[in-house]
Amino acid sequence: MSASDKVSAGMDKLKGNAKEAAGKVTDNERLVAEGKADQVKGELKDAKEQAKDGVKDALDD
Repeated sequence: MSASDKVSAGMDKLKGNAKEAAGKVTDNERLVAEGKADQVKGELKDAKEQAKDGVKDALDD
C-alpha cells in the first residue's frame, strides 16, 4: 500500500470519527450518518489496498 493511500484512508476514518462525535454532541443524526459513512469509506480503501498488496505478493512468489 502506498503511503498516500494509507494517509487517504486514515484521513477518511479520522474525519468520520470527528463527524460522528460532533453529530452525537449536537444531536445531529445526519452528521452521525455522514461520519459513519466516511469511516466505512476509509475501511474500504484499506481493504482495497490490502487486496492489491496480496495479489502483488502472490505474483512475486
